[in-house]
Amino acid sequence: MNPPLAGRIAGALFLAAFFFYGGGTTLSDKTIGVLLILANSVAVTAIGVLFFGPLRTAAPRTARAYLAARVAEGTLLAVGVAFLARGNPEVNACLYAAAMVLLAAGSIPMCLTLGRLRWIPQWLAIWGAVGYSLLAVGTVLAFAAPDAALVLAAPGGLFEITFGVFLLRMGLPSRGPVSATNAAQ
Repeated sequence: MNPPLAGRIAGALFLAAFFFYGGGTTLSDKTIGVLLILANSVAVTAIGVLFFGPLRTAAPRTARAYLAARVAEGTLLAVGVAFLARGNPEVNACLYAAAMVLLAAGSIPMCLTLGRLRWIPQWLAIWGAVGYSLLAVGTVLAFAAPDAALVLAAPGGLFEITFGVFLLRMGLPSRGPVSATNAAQ
């Protein structure tokens, strides 16, 4: 798949993941909620696969780490929802926390690499790295201070929405940096 198209699909999946996981956790219909959370697991794994192709030649370690983080995130969230469906929200919460920390661990270098390659604007790369760092800290704090966790997750969540829209519009470059003109449009 060509990188611009892969990036656009990934952008759509970044946005869809909010609907899938958020909708899945808030629905009173347990079956539909579980299916939406499982759809989220597929979406986040697919994001890792879609980024792997364009990144593997430019930054192979980052490509492998991001793919591994997204596969781990998707797997942990899918296993967690199985525990949630069986009435064990505590295990689901622990698996969710592990998934978010692994997501951050793989996404911070991915954002910095995309900025270094000039595939995304530098401000967006820094926002992503900071947002994912705060997500990791907030996830660890969630067990002691749930309100703080939500506040710390907000910058990362807003980054993912912005990044999703950016990818929908720009895709990922085939090679070379995103031009300043194109990135500003």
